[in-house]
Amino acid sequence: MTQQQLSLPAPAKINLFLHITGRRADGYHQLQTLFQLLDYGDQLDFQRRDDSTITLSPAHPAIAEKNNLVYRAAKALQQLARQKKPNHHYGADIHLHKRLPLGGGLGGGSSDAATTLIGLNHLWQLDLSREQLAALGLELGADVPVFIHGRTAWAEGIGEILSPVDTREHWYLVLAPNCEVSTATIFSHQQLTRDARAITIRAFLGQGGRNVCQPIAEKLYPEVKTARKWLEQYATVRMTGTGACIFASFESEAQARKVLVDVPQRWQAFVARGVNHSPAYQTGSSCK
Repeated sequence: MTQQQLSLPAPAKINLFLHITGRRADGYHQLQTLFQLLDYGDQLDFQRRDDSTITLSPAHPAIAEKNNLVYRAAKALQQLARQKKPNHHYGADIHLHKRLPLGGGLGGGSSDAATTLIGLNHLWQLDLSREQLAALGLELGADVPVFIHGRTAWAEGIGEILSPVDTREHWYLVLAPNCEVSTATIFSHQQLTRDARAITIRAFLGQGGRNVCQPIAEKLYPEVKTARKWLEQYATVRMTGTGACIFASFESEAQARKVLVDVPQRWQAFVARGVNHSPAYQTGSSCK
């Protein structure tokens, strides 16, 4: 019997470092980063339909449905499915339980899109491989493939050249300042460092790295700097992606939660464990 319903997580990521090593002729930035997956994120519920309609709820007040990455991912996969079996119906009702802040650098939209591709690939019985889904996901955004492959990974190129990495599964406290950072604004800023020296995985694991976007984000969005200074009372702090979220690592969940209790009420924060394998593949979905 064909499965009709499925609920899957869309895990967050943090960038343990972010170096920009150059800029391509098309304007995209060449980078190096380490994507660390977390066991915390959004949740998506899928209900298969007997027609070709795709719905997404709830409606987002600031993003038109046609521009939402979840809807775009579903339509892209539907189009690909129709090429394989033109006479079949591929429809779904999708409900997004949003927990991750917009403009936070946690990959929420990209992860939502990836989980949509994973979930509908399963419900629609398309049997597409992770590589096929990742190629489709790359058309939606540079960060989507890392969530499709479902591994904590070293990334190069524009973020699409991935090498799986097993990291120590630290506990993290992630804090979201009250601001939404524009990635385009950060990447277009004249003072952004675009000539960071390329490093190897071994060098990073031994010496660490930095986020070259952090000084620009703190300059343009002072709330990021305020939050970073507050969290530095307890541990070393770094910004993820282009911001705005910052994070600190701890050896135990208890240590992280002890700090969580002290976070000022004006900021959203959560504790999560770093994981090497995505929880989206541990709850019943199938993908080669």
